[in-house]
Amino acid sequence: MTDLSTQATTVESHSRTIRWLRHGAPAAAGRGLSALTPVLATVAIVAGLQLLVATGAIDERVFPRPTSIGSELWDHVQQGSFWESVLRTLEGWALGLGLAIVVAVPLGIAIGSSSSAYRSVRFVVDFVRPIPSIALLPLFILLFGIGMSLKTYIVALGCFFPLFFQTMYGVQSVDPITLETARAYRLGPVMRFVFVSLPGATPMIATGLRISASIALLLAVGTEMVVGVPGIGYDIYRAQYAGERPAAFALIAASGVLGILMAIGFNRLERVTLRWHPSQRRESGE
Repeated sequence: MTDLSTQATTVESHSRTIRWLRHGAPAAAGRGLSALTPVLATVAIVAGLQLLVATGAIDERVFPRPTSIGSELWDHVQQGSFWESVLRTLEGWALGLGLAIVVAVPLGIAIGSSSSAYRSVRFVVDFVRPIPSIALLPLFILLFGIGMSLKTYIVALGCFFPLFFQTMYGVQSVDPITLETARAYRLGPVMRFVFVSLPGATPMIATGLRISASIALLLAVGTEMVVGVPGIGYDIYRAQYAGERPAAFALIAASGVLGILMAIGFNRLERVTLRWHPSQRRESGE
């Protein structure tokens, strides 16, 4: 009996190994290649820019060598003033995005839950939406002065509409058959909202949040550059004004790295919190 059980265990182990070689290994190799592709593409682009500047195809006075930009970025990373600027930028980003979430999501849910309210405000919202929040900067300076409050409200206004629209459309796009089924089971309005409308709208709300996070960083840095509010944007302006192009491009690269980290973070958060949704299962290959 012992020999038979040992042989059975060995056969099962070999079967699992064969299944992994047939299915698991190619899938793992594909995931590894897809993760490596952006890195290789970035290295190729940087190497190409370095070659163009070194050969004189691009004037170094206009665009510094990527190696010079990387050296300047490394020098900035070792300075406490750089991290202070990063924290000031992130503070305005977080406060503005948080304010937009608190206002836009409940308002979008309320209006999206009512067809008459949705039709009533659609024209007004479509009219106001294309107006860039940065165009209201002179008015906001008069209202809030030059400081963190100005940056916070500019960011909040810019993030409001993507979140509001995604929430409103998400609630409106819930499958009507699912809603009718919930009514047939005699679920009340509150239960229908909690168990049908809100889960159905959550993926679109998450998309709006991801888009708004990028917009918030753009507006925070842009406001700092235009108005002179402390942060990475103001440091970029000072470097450009002083003619320190490698330092300016290094700070621009730093803001780009912040944007990439935010995008990765929100993508991971979306995958974790919406693991139950079919779209996330398709993306993960389950």
